[in-house]
Amino acid sequence: MDRAEVDAKICNLIEPFNKKGVEIKEETTFQGDLEFDSLTVMDFVAEIEDEFDIIISMNQQAEIENYGQLVDAVHKLQADA
Repeated sequence: MDRAEVDAKICNLIEPFNKKGVEIKEETTFQGDLEFDSLTVMDFVAEIEDEFDIIISMNQQAEIENYGQLVDAVHKLQADA
């Protein structure tokens, strides 16, 4: 699966969590722009892990601050699986 396909899938997965209807761009941040709290982050990560059949470690989660970084991380994890 290429990066564009990963991007499209994650974009669909994020919609129910995007309560404020924020435009999703590469630089969109989860905490600042989307105002995700820790529970929302855990639920969203679980959705991604299920959809892509991957595990995103707590260390990786801590390093991911924006949408583009998430797409890159998922793409890499999915390619390595």
